Amino acid sequence: MLDVIAAFIAELRRAGIPISMTEHLDAAQAMAVVSLEERETLRETLAATLIKSHDHRGAFDLAFDIYFSPRHGILTGEISDTSEHAEHQLDDELHEMEGGVGQRREMSADELTRLMEEAIRRSDASLRNQVAQESVTRFAGMTPGRPVGGTYYLYRVLRNLDLEGLEQRMGDEALAARRGANLGAIEQRLILDELARSVRGLKLAIEAEIRRRLVEDRGAEALATSVRKPLPEDIDIMHATREEIQTLERSLLPLSRKLAARLMRKRRHGRRGALDVRATMRHSLSTGGVPIDPKYKNPRPSKPEIFIIADVSGSVASFARFTLHLVYALASSFSKVRSFVFVDAIDEVTKHFETSLDPAEAAERVNAQAKVVWVDGHSDYGHALSDFHARFGEEVNSRTTVMILGDARNNYHQSSAWVVADLQKRARHVLWLNPEPRSYWNSGDSIIGEYGAHCDSITEVRTLRQLEAFISELV
Repeated sequence: MLDVIAAFIAELRRAGIPISMTEHLDAAQAMAVVSLEERETLRETLAATLIKSHDHRGAFDLAFDIYFSPRHGILTGEISDTSEHAEHQLDDELHEMEGGVGQRREMSADELTRLMEEAIRRSDASLRNQVAQESVTRFAGMTPGRPVGGTYYLYRVLRNLDLEGLEQRMGDEALAARRGANLGAIEQRLILDELARSVRGLKLAIEAEIRRRLVEDRGAEALATSVRKPLPEDIDIMHATREEIQTLERSLLPLSRKLAARLMRKRRHGRRGALDVRATMRHSLSTGGVPIDPKYKNPRPSKPEIFIIADVSGSVASFARFTLHLVYALASSFSKVRSFVFVDAIDEVTKHFETSLDPAEAAERVNAQAKVVWVDGHSDYGHALSDFHARFGEEVNSRTTVMILGDARNNYHQSSAWVVADLQKRARHVLWLNPEPRSYWNSGDSIIGEYGAHCDSITEVRTLRQLEAFISELV
């Protein structure tokens, strides 16, 4: 069992969850006092000792289901009893399907449907597991050694079961049976929600059954490698799905709070100021005039003034939106924050972020009201930067840090790199954040090299973790 917990923790670390050796020892000691038969108790015990962020719970649960999956010879098609089977008395219909002790004849489609309806209606975990085992055996078409992902098998099973249609039909029947009870809208909603919850439980049971069989076929480590998903802070912003975008948005507020606290500590405990000669000499009187304990003046670091120039064309827009949200969440760490967005024309959008508490609302207002199209709506960095220089260039000064966000794909237009060179002369810093992998830079219509020659730094920022590291060094 110690080998299992060690392999489990190694997988969590590969997924990006930070786990110290002390936490590893705590988990091993906790397992000594928890019954391994109580899987959910074991799950919660290990979660309490190993993970420190709710955002990491999904990766933890996935790894736990793989490394602590019940093992039985399921790939041969054998259907085993579950630990909860002994605790429930199944109805007469289920007993009729059994051809003897430990034997089961193949269910017909109607029998499987009736058993599935009963499992959903009663929310019975034992029946649910029986349905999952039978459904996977019948519909998944799993073959030992076949390098197919679990998502494919799950799709095949759910397509044949048509749980959405079944949920709709059972919902209509449940409401029709209570029609004479004069149910209100809330009562009807509760009935349908309970039904939907039970259907989700059946889907999860089917997914768990597929995962158990894949573990027995391929091994826990191989399966974990193939199904591993990035943590929220490691999701590629430019290629995130809708669900991942929602996860990222939920992560922005706690990330901004953590960064704000870190920046405050950094400023408080930063480099000490110049030697205070008078205070040092005064304090040396207590040591016979020997300045043993030098005194220093309190540093007064100035907050940077931020100008953000963001490309909002195509998929780059999601990266720019997250960066703008995070910077404005940390506005107290900067003396001034001004934002400009462009495609082939540029417009200032500072007011949209200053007057809106909801980042999503601010983004919608930017998309609807910002004047970022000049000719055809394709990226033209040269024209946008020239326009910025003409309208706002004089306002950039030695206290200003200019941040340019974009992939520098210019559709083969003129670069106007002289604008970046002039901004570098005027500004405190000129920093470029590129959401593309470094290996893509200067390929095709990317001209990041021309602009990079006049920037203090060019940083690859594709994830919230990279963005967090960049912001931490900014102040």
